[in-house]
Amino acid sequence: MLVAERRAAIIKKLEAHGSVRVADLSAQFGVTEETIRRDLEELERQKVLKRTYGGAVKATGTGYELPHAKRRLKNAAEKAKIAKAAVSLIREGDTVSFDASTTVLRLCQELHHMSGLTVLTNSIQVLLELSGRPGIVAIGTGGTLRETALSFVGPIAERTMAEHHVDKAFLSCKGLSVEKGLTDSNELEVELKKLMIRAAQEVIVLADHTKFGYTGFARIATIDAIDTIVTDDGVDPKEIQPFIDAGINVIVAGES
Repeated sequence: MLVAERRAAIIKKLEAHGSVRVADLSAQFGVTEETIRRDLEELERQKVLKRTYGGAVKATGTGYELPHAKRRLKNAAEKAKIAKAAVSLIREGDTVSFDASTTVLRLCQELHHMSGLTVLTNSIQVLLELSGRPGIVAIGTGGTLRETALSFVGPIAERTMAEHHVDKAFLSCKGLSVEKGLTDSNELEVELKKLMIRAAQEVIVLADHTKFGYTGFARIATIDAIDTIVTDDGVDPKEIQPFIDAGINVIVAGES
């Protein structure tokens, strides 16, 4: 296992359990405890966790946001499943908006066969991913750069989004619950996602199983704004049933 893969797995375990122990990680990955301590030191430097005696705990609150590069590693397999399922919702000739989430970025990698598609996005990474695709017109919102997310936000980005209408909006979130709705950690991103929802005829949320039941700092929308949720097969059926009961189409990617 590569160092990056091991650290991504540590993050995933931390998200699932809230804490990790050096001895357990050493046994799980077949490396020395000193190697694990170096991993934890690096992840603490990146503000992913806080080290404790013999292990580490999550360094996350409702407003915490991982850097873009780290979010791409987190739950990568689940994001790949979601992307492969979500691409079936896009038709040639569609106009779509994409947010700056890493799950939506993974969806872009599945668009190689598409033509006649117009994409409006505030994500620099999405624009780079779609560059050179002859069948896709990619439009950036412009605006103020958020380095953490590699996204454009602020008045210029909001104005651009508000002046367009799209068939479908694809976005992700930090948290998703029936009671609290769709939530995220950064208010500037939230304002742009609100405009994405208003501009779209259909709203599609890409959310891996870790997002269910969590509440982020700021609310994007109540669940009645959502048409479809695409998640992965690690989700507990009890967590998605309330959304189904509310009339939302739920697609579980990778489900046999």
